[in-house]
Amino acid sequence: MEDTLSAPRIARSRKLPPRAAPVAFAFFMSAIMAFLMSCVIVGANTGIDAGYPVRVIGAYALAMPVAFVCVLFVRPFVARLVGFVCRLPA
Repeated sequence: MEDTLSAPRIARSRKLPPRAAPVAFAFFMSAIMAFLMSCVIVGANTGIDAGYPVRVIGAYALAMPVAFVCVLFVRPFVARLVGFVCRLPA
């Protein structure tokens, strides 16, 4: 008998469970922000020349793990702050 799983069901089965959403959020948020900040800070401090990409990758290698841990720990506090200043849907 052939495999009867449809393509959407197979794709869904490869996704992380809902309880992993805060960690996935922290990973992607820290990855993007650390990269962007590394680009800006390296460019501002040392200029943009032929060695710029190598310097950015070096800075990113340090910044990404630090940013990931920070986002994991700070996220609940930031969510509370948002709750204080925003009227959230019920």
